[in-house]
Amino acid sequence: MERRTFIKAGAFAGFGSLVMPNTLAASLLTKPSNKVRLGFIAVGLRGQSLIKEMLKRNDVELIAFADPDPQMMKLAQNLLLEKGLPKAVEYGNGNYDFRNLLMRSDIDAVIIASPWEWHKIQGVEAMRAGKIVGMEVAGAINLGECWEYVKTYEETKTPIMVLENVCYRRDVMAILNMVRKGYFGELVHAQGGYLHDLRGVLFNDGVTPYNSGVLFGEKAYSEAKWRTNHYLNRNGELYPTHGLGPVGVYLNVNRGNRLVRLSSFATKAVGLNHYVKNHPKGGANHPNASVDFKQGDVVTTQIACANGETILLTHDTSLQRPYNLGFKLQGTDGIWQDFGWGEFDQGFIYFESKMEKSHRWDSTQDWMENYDHPLWKKFSEDAKNSGHGGMDFLLCNSFIECIKQNIEFPLDVYDLATWYAITPLSETSIKNDGAVQEIPDFTQGKWKERTPVFGFDDSH
Repeated sequence: MERRTFIKAGAFAGFGSLVMPNTLAASLLTKPSNKVRLGFIAVGLRGQSLIKEMLKRNDVELIAFADPDPQMMKLAQNLLLEKGLPKAVEYGNGNYDFRNLLMRSDIDAVIIASPWEWHKIQGVEAMRAGKIVGMEVAGAINLGECWEYVKTYEETKTPIMVLENVCYRRDVMAILNMVRKGYFGELVHAQGGYLHDLRGVLFNDGVTPYNSGVLFGEKAYSEAKWRTNHYLNRNGELYPTHGLGPVGVYLNVNRGNRLVRLSSFATKAVGLNHYVKNHPKGGANHPNASVDFKQGDVVTTQIACANGETILLTHDTSLQRPYNLGFKLQGTDGIWQDFGWGEFDQGFIYFESKMEKSHRWDSTQDWMENYDHPLWKKFSEDAKNSGHGGMDFLLCNSFIECIKQNIEFPLDVYDLATWYAITPLSETSIKNDGAVQEIPDFTQGKWKERTPVFGFDDSH
């Protein structure tokens, strides 16, 4: 079907409002400035990258920052000063000072980019305070957190969007465009993951994100202060959304389809010890060379969908390797395999009926350029100097425009709960020799009636 006809036939009809409480909606829609007033909870390196995106916009005001780390607070404030803007109000008095930020009446929405263990408490309290939430990605600490997000949203009607930027990656959206044009036929199988050498992030005793070392914990820098502890104490698919988000959109998860069960396996954990032993600052006798890390170096999770498709997720962050998210999409009429950072020429594609050759891959370059998603055609210039190859611009634009236009988020609370749930379920599966785990239906049956909305509005 032609895209315009497809939208008219059903998908665009799926768009609703953000379903905000009347008082919140009225406040946003009647503000004379029509600017979205933001607070940031956690202004570490990822928070700062999102601040940079918001500072490019004239429809956003940055009101307040909450973070107990004075170094990160200073770096975040400097971003405003460099733009000639006044400092944001600071809430840095301990881990819970974010609650005072949430009490402000001059904040419409908050962006949360904190360590994973803080996502639930901060996200839920923000919704209960009537602040629209943009939640950075992770995996849940336990399954109960996922239900609490859903319960809080359904009680308060305060919207929350999961900020999965890879859904907006240019090649990912070009493939989505081709999927919706029917090029892949009936979808059968998808793969994705987080295949990223994080050893210099997990061990970092410098003062920049690129000055790696062999320390983790309180004396380390940035994510090495907290992220490595998850590898020390857990074993599962710790970071599912980069791989699952895009393929979930392809397969209409929570909107005509759903994830029903999974099984996970983990390899032995030797990569991080090997890294410390062979690092110039480490060595075989360094204390961290013999730490008992629980997290397997490679974790694979097989997922079954209600409509008969399967998904394979891979978490691979403790070994030397080039970056790749490992995307693969296979249907009755086509197959795509990704091998790079998301550029159009870093993958292979095959359509038997549309090519003049058999059993031979094509480079994705021409195909991607011909089927570039309308969002990228519209915003490619705006996205040029934005983070992660421009996808951060489209992500932030979607979050802000949905709020301004009172349109439902394309990646909502049900997506957040479903994607986050993969982490604790995979941990349970691995502990039980790969035992199959049922994935809850967080929509409680609504997935059968909900229609796809991601990528159907040309404005965001």
